[in-house]
Amino acid sequence: MIGVSDFGSKDSTSPVRRRTGLDVISAVKMPELQTATVDAWAEAHQMSRSDAICKLVEFGLRIAPPTPASGSTVVSDATRLEELAVHEIEGLLDPALPEDERERRIRRLTEGPPEFSHERIDLPKPRT
Repeated sequence: MIGVSDFGSKDSTSPVRRRTGLDVISAVKMPELQTATVDAWAEAHQMSRSDAICKLVEFGLRIAPPTPASGSTVVSDATRLEELAVHEIEGLLDPALPEDERERRIRRLTEGPPEFSHERIDLPKPRT
């Protein structure tokens, strides 16, 4: 018979069997007060800490806002950020500048110098 201290030791003659059909074990690091709160909730619902954490996560995921299904949210966020940047830059530029110079400066600040455009990760890469 293999003792607990012998389990998995290198000089054990029997191979270690992998347990299949079981849920993955995940360690969770929580502050002491939060752990005590989870333990109290688990006790009130007559379940183990592990089952309580699973149930609370399930509840949280049920009420959490859905994740975006596509990259369109990212694109609209990027567009909105660029609009905000342009608005802030316009407020900082000298109002006496000609309109074409203002546009050039804004474009240079929002798009970056043309010599670095190949480094931008948010722009499509040219086909070679």
